[in-house]
Amino acid sequence: MAVETVTKVGFIGLGLMGEPMALNLARAGTSLTVWNRTAGRTGSLKAAGAQVAGSAAEVFDECDTVILMLADEPAMDAVLERQPTGFGLDIAGRTVVHMGTTSPSYSKGLGRDIEAAGGRYVEAPVSGSREPARNGRLVAMLAGEAEAAAAVEPLLDPMCRQTQYCGPVPGALLMKLSINLFLITMVTGLAEAAHFAERHGLDMEGFLAVHDAGPMASDVSRTKLHKIVTGDLAAQAAAGDVLKNNRLIFEAAREAGVPTPLLDACYALFDTTVQLGRGGSDMVSVLEAIRSLKA
Repeated sequence: MAVETVTKVGFIGLGLMGEPMALNLARAGTSLTVWNRTAGRTGSLKAAGAQVAGSAAEVFDECDTVILMLADEPAMDAVLERQPTGFGLDIAGRTVVHMGTTSPSYSKGLGRDIEAAGGRYVEAPVSGSREPARNGRLVAMLAGEAEAAAAVEPLLDPMCRQTQYCGPVPGALLMKLSINLFLITMVTGLAEAAHFAERHGLDMEGFLAVHDAGPMASDVSRTKLHKIVTGDLAAQAAAGDVLKNNRLIFEAAREAGVPTPLLDACYALFDTTVQLGRGGSDMVSVLEAIRSLKA
């Protein structure tokens, strides 16, 4: 089967994850056109050699493949000018690559609408936070028509260390939510363990050392526990985004009749974290919600 060659690439959405991802594409020599609703975020991309468009429509006019790394479903619909009657942008003949995180049901409907408008649609959400995004070490999950996904896969190389094809839409988003369920419960458990150690007066640097040397350590747990012990709340994965992911997993689980007892407890804790004003802080700030509880 012949694989289509991607020539001009658009990238829309230069937020916490999108900016470093797009920078890796630009630095790899990709013919890249970018646009962001907040124009001030485009400076680093321009310096790296990307063309900065004046609108999302301009990106679609100039590019045959457009990557969307947007915050949520309303942002996706707004950028695509999606209406019940179709799209305000010229979708026909283009491949739209959805790399953000939305509900699987939303993605399935969007893919159906894009294909009806004459375009092609590939889900490609990623596993990893801002640091892996900077280092091109994300893991991408792809879903969609096999030939379209195969055409997009080489484009992801500067951003991702590995890709995994997950079958038809919304297989990639369901895979991403499965991985995120583990991530959310793991980091919450780590925060609870740190709180237990802290309240018993243990030396937290010693707790960190024992964890890092032991069989429970992973790249994620080492990074997150170091942030907890040092009080570093700078966002790699913001608590507000984790709450959104928690909600998406919860909804998908209920639609399928799947119980999520651990996730449900985390949902309540991250909701409290956001209410405490920590929505923009790293997900380890869930520790603040745990500290607020009474035994």
